Amino acid sequence: MIVTLTPNPSLDRTLEVPDLRPGSVIRATGTRLDPGGKGVNISRALAANGHRTMAVLPCGGTEGEQLAGLLASEGVEVVTVPIADSVRVNISVVEPDGTVTKLNAAGPRLSATEIDALATATCAAANGVRWVALAGNLPPGAPVDLYAHLVSCLRGSGAPRIAVDSSGAPFAAALRAGPDLVKPNRGELAEATGMPVTTLGEALTAANVLRARGARTVLASLGPDGALLVGDATVLHGEQRVAELRSSVGAGDALLAGYLAALSEGSAALAEALAWGAAAVSQPGSGMPGLWDLDRSAVVVHTHIDPDRLISERN
Repeated sequence: MIVTLTPNPSLDRTLEVPDLRPGSVIRATGTRLDPGGKGVNISRALAANGHRTMAVLPCGGTEGEQLAGLLASEGVEVVTVPIADSVRVNISVVEPDGTVTKLNAAGPRLSATEIDALATATCAAANGVRWVALAGNLPPGAPVDLYAHLVSCLRGSGAPRIAVDSSGAPFAAALRAGPDLVKPNRGELAEATGMPVTTLGEALTAANVLRARGARTVLASLGPDGALLVGDATVLHGEQRVAELRSSVGAGDALLAGYLAALSEGSAALAEALAWGAAAVSQPGSGMPGLWDLDRSAVVVHTHIDPDRLISERN
């Protein structure tokens, strides 16, 4: 069992368009509605590949009911914490070359009582599981140190390994609590360290800064340049071939799900993560890949890193 917490989940509506032209009327060529949020996507990817997973999330309004129903239909066990306001709705516009324009709502403001209930539900769900993933931005009203508090509480209760995938001040605070794994993308790696991340060498340096600040292992997703895995005795760079680029929404979440699902560590875990991430970008909208979508033969893991190799700006 792998538990995920998504403090600010969403319903994600995706529109596929032939060309995005601001100020004009455009007819969509495809549309879909998916459960959204980093932790939610991690659970969806795990369930699609036959792994037991439980998603903890706040739930309010008809949107919240619809979100919980969609997750249950995908085989995700759901723990909902009632809130007064409705869950947010996000919109993604996807062009044929894979370019995504996202319109994300801020989300409902959670009261202190609702935040406490969410934390309590997460700790209760974590009993006896293998991984707990704390993922996504925090909703309005949540304390900046929510993830840090949860890492400390889960660690004190003897819970399994803890992964954090967030950004900004909540991510910085969580680092100090010592999570087992963090998964920044290129932009988040640069933001968290205040360093340029334009080459693999700079990405490695930035990852080690995060480790010095408390993270035990860093899994940095680098978009078309693959991913970097940095731990105590591990420095690996992996790449994957993508057959068809449809949407990058949720690809990083699928990559993290693949890593958490792997029953190994090091190069094997990184290869599994990359197979899941590559399969995700071939899905429409924020669809998560299943067993038959994975192509592990398209993954290459390098034990030596070219520090001067440039990293694409596109995550």
